[in-house]
Amino acid sequence: MQTRCQSSLETDSLHMSGSTVAVTGATGFIGQLLVHSLIKNGCKVRALTRTPRISDESIEWITGDLDDQIALQSLVKGVSAVVHCAGVVRGSSLKEFTHTNVDGTNNLVRISLQQTPPPKFLLISSLAAREPSLSWYAKSKYLAEQIVADNSGIMPWTIFRPTAVYGPGDKELSPLLRITRYGVLPMAGSKTARYSLIHVSDLVSAILCWLVTNDQVRGVYELDDGKPGGYDCHSLASIAQEVWGRPVRCIFIPVTLVSLFADINLWLAVLLRYAPMLTPGKVREIRHPNWVCDIAPLVLVLPSWQPCVRLRDALLKAI
Repeated sequence: MQTRCQSSLETDSLHMSGSTVAVTGATGFIGQLLVHSLIKNGCKVRALTRTPRISDESIEWITGDLDDQIALQSLVKGVSAVVHCAGVVRGSSLKEFTHTNVDGTNNLVRISLQQTPPPKFLLISSLAAREPSLSWYAKSKYLAEQIVADNSGIMPWTIFRPTAVYGPGDKELSPLLRITRYGVLPMAGSKTARYSLIHVSDLVSAILCWLVTNDQVRGVYELDDGKPGGYDCHSLASIAQEVWGRPVRCIFIPVTLVSLFADINLWLAVLLRYAPMLTPGKVREIRHPNWVCDIAPLVLVLPSWQPCVRLRDALLKAI
């Protein structure tokens, strides 16, 4: 992928070579591509994992979780930066979300601050944190952000709020986009709702740009693919129609029906003890009318980064 950021990374890669970056969520959708990109750029990676894995010269796996103080100390000791990608996106109560997203972040921040000097710290949050009253997930991400911002002390910190992330390995948005090849785009929100998207490779390139910058980039920054005004159902359908070469219709599922399914799903999740994705809170997120980002503040502090993966090209690649 040729991007402005990659071009600068090709010349600045020596600044990353030999440095060690700690990564949480390294086995997840975003974390896997991040780890691969870090190693490709000459970084040493130290990654947290619940399941024991074999380390090599490029990556050192630390077995444990965000509750394990000893594992976290081993994870951050001597690293130049911490990229905190780990988080829970499914749950049947606020407590389930706060345990990992809030308490886990607090543990990681506290132990990072004990290092001399403290590493620079990047929290991969979510655009949902912009509206913490909508769902347990949104509230937990917002509270995690507050921990990073309020308790980081002298530690350089940054928070990224990506919008909906899609790409290879995405189990939620990409399958929905691929359904459009059958001529339909199922939607559950308002017909006038607008939202942004970002390809996982653009998010990872922003993280790499953050890693190589010598400036302190403190603050909360939104990320999307840079499309002015974002998308609505009809613009998505138009792109899909162009890609597939056939008409694509928006099919709006009644919100009352989706809400009913969400209520039933939450009740079953509590009864059968599984972590649900579709909950009443998730429905409120879906119904929110504006999930459009503004990447101008981030581009101002990271001028070497620009999103470059267009939805149309990504959809073509997914064929």
